Amino acid sequence: MAVEGGMKCVKFLHYVFLLAFCACAVGLIAVGIGAQVVLSKTISQGATPGSVLPVVIIAVGAFLFLVAIVGCCGACKENYCLMITFVIFLSLIVLVEVAAAIAGYVLRDKVMSEFNKDFRQQMKNYPKQNDTALILDDLQKKFNCCGAANYTDWETISLEPKGRVPDSCCVNVTQGCGINFSVKDIHTEGCVEKIAVWLRSKMLVVAAAALGIAFVEVLGIVLACCLVKTIQSGYEVM
Repeated sequence: MAVEGGMKCVKFLHYVFLLAFCACAVGLIAVGIGAQVVLSKTISQGATPGSVLPVVIIAVGAFLFLVAIVGCCGACKENYCLMITFVIFLSLIVLVEVAAAIAGYVLRDKVMSEFNKDFRQQMKNYPKQNDTALILDDLQKKFNCCGAANYTDWETISLEPKGRVPDSCCVNVTQGCGINFSVKDIHTEGCVEKIAVWLRSKMLVVAAAALGIAFVEVLGIVLACCLVKTIQSGYEVM
């Protein structure tokens, strides 16, 4: 049996959307890996909302890629069971993405609270001059900030000589500029709030991308259902 008439166009569009699914899957995996790399530098390891979310994104991306392969095989062979499996799995992915979006919105304050706590913990590890020091210096330079809430947070950290701040707090970073500093020569705002503002500025782009992916997936479900109906009609004729 073959898909006849106008349904050939639907089948072609189905293939086009399968390519879009693959692109979305790769995009999700890339975003998940990127988020994991960023969070691993600022949030301590463990099963926390902030650290688990990137893993969920990567898993959804990988699963979406596999589902796209199933949909391609089902359409190519015009196999009813494969197409039904594709529709069910894609519907589950949409539900998971909606649940993840809701969870991200609900837990946003908790994630920032966790980030604040871990940032302060990383500050305590700063004097050891390990990878933590490099990470915090990089963040303070990038966001023009100093400390968690403000530069006075460094007063509780055992830096030598006493009373200094990291050189990365300086407006013009030079060796030893954090010693006997003047407030006007350093960034006084805290990093936690500055990073939070930066993240909020990116949320609109993320939300738009998520809506775009969801639209593609829903349209893919509709096209797949049309193919399933046509394939089922072919079986009934036979």
